[in-house]
Amino acid sequence: MQQDKIVVGLDIGTTKICALVGRKNEFGKLEILGMGKAVSEGVSRGIVLNIDKTVDAIKRAIRQAEEQSGISIGVVNVGIAGQHIKSLQHNGSITRNSHDTIGPDDVARLTQDMYRLVTQPGSQIIHVMPQDYKVDYEEGISDPVGYEGVRLEGNFHIITAQSTAINNINKCVTKAGLEIADLILEPLASSMSILSEEEKEAGVALIDIGGGTTDLAIFKDGIIRHAAVLPFGGNIITQDIKAGCNVAPGQAEQLKVKFGKAIAQEASDYEIVSIPGLPNRAPKEVSLKNLAYIIEARMSEIMELVYAEIYRMGLHDKLSAGIVLTGGGSQLQNLEQLTEYITGLDTRIGYPNQHLGKSRIEAVKSPMYATTVGLVLSGYHSLDERQVSRPSYEEEQPVAPAYYAAPVVPQPAPAPVVEARAVTPPAPAPAPTPAKPKEPGAASRFFKDIISRTKGLLIDDYDDKQY
Repeated sequence: MQQDKIVVGLDIGTTKICALVGRKNEFGKLEILGMGKAVSEGVSRGIVLNIDKTVDAIKRAIRQAEEQSGISIGVVNVGIAGQHIKSLQHNGSITRNSHDTIGPDDVARLTQDMYRLVTQPGSQIIHVMPQDYKVDYEEGISDPVGYEGVRLEGNFHIITAQSTAINNINKCVTKAGLEIADLILEPLASSMSILSEEEKEAGVALIDIGGGTTDLAIFKDGIIRHAAVLPFGGNIITQDIKAGCNVAPGQAEQLKVKFGKAIAQEASDYEIVSIPGLPNRAPKEVSLKNLAYIIEARMSEIMELVYAEIYRMGLHDKLSAGIVLTGGGSQLQNLEQLTEYITGLDTRIGYPNQHLGKSRIEAVKSPMYATTVGLVLSGYHSLDERQVSRPSYEEEQPVAPAYYAAPVVPQPAPAPVVEARAVTPPAPAPAPTPAKPKEPGAASRFFKDIISRTKGLLIDDYDDKQY
């Protein structure tokens, strides 16, 4: 029974590694039994680079989750992300031997055939999701089981990942003494915990803003239509603050979290933050207005790229449910209004609450744990419809483990707590009125205007290879 089944989700992120232990209660809601977290030092932009550091972080997170839940963990559902993720459409077909009604086995055979497609060298398929089916000459069938016909065709959404990235994740989990039950694309996992069926039917874009990547998943008519991972996240904003305000990385992160705003007009012209200086040095003062200009410029650039991806797929005018923001980066103040201004789409912040039951761990209700909650939920729901016996990713395309250890910049000591003092401000300026651009050009003009206002503050490293 599902009530007796315990599932563990393991999110190997750029800033943190999180393990979550959960089970379904008698009402079908997810009850969180334990959670463990560890600082991620061996992952960059969603890709494992340093095996040993990642293994140590996984062990720490799993140990905490075991102590809190009282359960020994051996099998986990793991998320995967990174710029190497590719999304494509493909058509497949099978010919049956009789005119008998189509059964689940026929659909499963067609789905499994998609896993045997030839992909680009160095990549392999991680998800095959049906879009619609065709039986003989009848098109637009969502579920062909029960139809009579000889030829069964299907349109499939296929997601591939880099073999090296998969092997590195597999090696880390194995060295940590664990086994992978399933490897799941992180934006798909987030969608399971955040989006409602009504939103997926109407058309919605889920934007998960993490530390190193921004994940995008677009749904329409209840089916995923596109998925992408952009190599930009909250860490790049922290780097901009560090360079623009000339502060330490830890202080830059605190400035972003505690005082950052995504719209500069919402920040006071007269409010400043006092940053403790180096030993025997005077404190540094940072204007919150300038801080907001830096954040607004970079956040606008990220949202512009996300909207360009939506526009490229021709789905910008088909999202009746608008945009849902989640992830740690979505907690930035005024980000909803900025997203609406750039995209012209209704926006809300997504919390993983609708599938959660009562739990003594309230922290999991934060958007930053949406992916981990989704990884647990995926243990109760198959991402690939009617997939009876999906081959494991090792069986699909055997690849010898390949990994390398990259130097990782050591984390600085915790920065002193930031203190703020305020000067009596004048009446606040009105927030910008949301516009409804029909194409990315309007947002581009908006971004240029921000750059002109932040000249000298933002260090634009967009063309840098490490960006």
